[in-house]
Order: sequence, then C-alpha cells, then structure tokens
Amino acid sequence: DFSLIFCSPFNTLILILLFLNGESFYLLSLPRSDCIAAEQLCLSDSICNATYRILEDCALAKTRFLPLDHDSRVRCLNAELDLGNSSLLHCKCHRRMKRQEHCLRIFWTVHARDATNPCLKATHVCNLSKKCVRLRTDYASICTKGAGSEDMCDRRKCHRGLRNFFEKVPEDFTRRILFCPCQDELCGERRRKTIVPDCSFQYNTKPNCLWLLDSCLEDHICKSRLADFQQNCQPADMSPDGCSQHNHAACLQAYMGMIGTPMTPNYISNSSVEVSLWCTCESSGNQKEKCDQILSMFESNKCLGKHHIMELGKQLRTGKFKSCSFQNPTLQLANENWLCSLF
Repeated sequence: DFSLIFCSPFNTLILILLFLNGESFYLLSLPRSDCIAAEQLCLSDSICNATYRILEDCALAKTRFLPLDHDSRVRCLNAELDLGNSSLLHCKCHRRMKRQEHCLRIFWTVHARDATNPCLKATHVCNLSKKCVRLRTDYASICTKGAGSEDMCDRRKCHRGLRNFFEKVPEDFTRRILFCPCQDELCGERRRKTIVPDCSFQYNTKPNCLWLLDSCLEDHICKSRLADFQQNCQPADMSPDGCSQHNHAACLQAYMGMIGTPMTPNYISNSSVEVSLWCTCESSGNQKEKCDQILSMFESNKCLGKHHIMELGKQLRTGKFKSCSFQNPTLQLANENWLCSLF
C-alpha cells in the first residue's frame, strides 16, 4: 500500500518507486537480487570489477559535490553503459537486513545518475516496466557480445532482439529512449548507443548502399518495413510538415520499424539528431543516382527531418507526450500523471 520516492543529495527526484511486501522493500518491476550478493558476483569478474570501481569513484565525486571534467564524465557514462547487463543494475536491499548500510551504498553507487541527462531518465522509466527492462536487457546482452567485431557479433540475433523490443514494448517507453532530447554530447552518446550500433548498425567498413538495399529486399521483414517507411516518410516540398501523408508521427513510427533490419538507421553523431544508414555510394558506377536515392531516404528526407525529431524530444521534455499505457497493474495504481511528466 505504500509508494516511496527517494531523493538524491542534490534534491533531485530519483525515479524509484518501492512497494511494501512483508518486511522488505523491493524495487518495483525489477528482478529481485540482493545488492551485496550482486556486488560479490561482479567483483569476481575482472571486467565488471574494473567497471564497478569506476562507478564508485563517480558516485564519491557526486556525493562530495566535486566537479567532474569532460573526460571523467565520459568515463562515468561509459562505465554505466558497460554495467547494463550486470545484476547490480536491478538489485535490492531489505529494510532490516544485515549490513543494510553497505547494501544501500552499493545501490546508490550504481544509481548515482546524472539528473540532467534525459536519456538516463528515459532508461530509468523503462526499468519501471517488467517488459521494457526485460526486452531491453535481452537485446543489450545479445548485441554487446563481440560488438565491434564482425566475426563475433551475431548481427542477426542482435537485430531480432531489437525488433522484439520496439515491437512489444509500448511506444511510451521506446520513444522516450530513442528520441530523448539532448543538450550535450554525453547525452547524445547515450542516445546514439541505444541500439548498440557497434553490432546492429556499423560494419568494419561501410558497404555500398545498393548492397544494403539488396540485403533488405531479400529479407521479408525488412522488405515490408521498407515499404511502410517509404509510404509514411515520403517527402513533399509543398507540404507544411514536409510529408506527403501529413503525418510525421507515422513517419517516426515507421523509422523505428526499420531498426533491427539489414537497413537499420541511426544517429550520425553524438551532437546531432540527423540520421543515416551506414553505407556509402562510392564505386557505384552507373547506378550512382539510384544509390544516392537510397541514402537520401534518411539523410535529406524533409518528412523525417531533424526538426520533427527535435519537436518530439521537446514534447517528451515538456510532458506533452502523455499517452502512457503501462502493462504492470501495480504501476497503474501509481500516479500515472506524475510518471508521465518525468520529462
């Protein structure tokens, strides 16, 4: 019957809902795991250990109100991204457990988030939904294995995991994560890395866009998604919103549908909301014009233009995007207006 809201030392609202279950408080909607046990498991792994030590330094600096330079903030952000598959991210603490203070120190080390980063807030809102956090963890786990190496990265499984996430999780969560409004490159890096681009998006070398199109047309899912994208994102110079269908929301939805296909698009940099395919039109011969048309479907498409993505981000930030549709019945009992207005 109880819901608690924890506040950070900065008086910033930390978006953690807890509910009373017997004598213990559990993190709502997240897998139950003792933080002390999760820490021991992490420390036994050399990679997780090193990442966790970085987060400890980051949390200590924030607790002492010590300013972090750009490089330190990047290290903290990357450490949090690397910790995404660890059980530490979803651990809990009992109210009357032994070593309670130590357990809580572990919890707040992992959750010492930068409150100015809306992409981190979006991730945390996702963590309040069982389905969102489960499917996001699933694809992150698959896509990060061997990421950056074409020999080790299972791109097909990675794409399938991404499609499951964007198909099965309500758009209230997926749009917040994919189109979160950023004011700096650290936030932009988080947004760009949402789809784990080292596996899902990039190759060691850029393929020709014609090859990318052929790969898509040989895949029934990609072929259908591309047809949907072309219909809903067809640009029109005379249209006020740049879309022939006059519905840029449908275009953004079709754009999300392309993620997890051989023609997966993504942001071109940490400082831009412009999107593109990972391909080139060099050495296209007499098909250069056709190749340019493929690339321009994303790069210079007025219907998909950056102002539409920025407008959606603004709606998310100001709370005007409030079509919340939570699947968890316990969450529905919570203050949905408060949860929807996190941005």
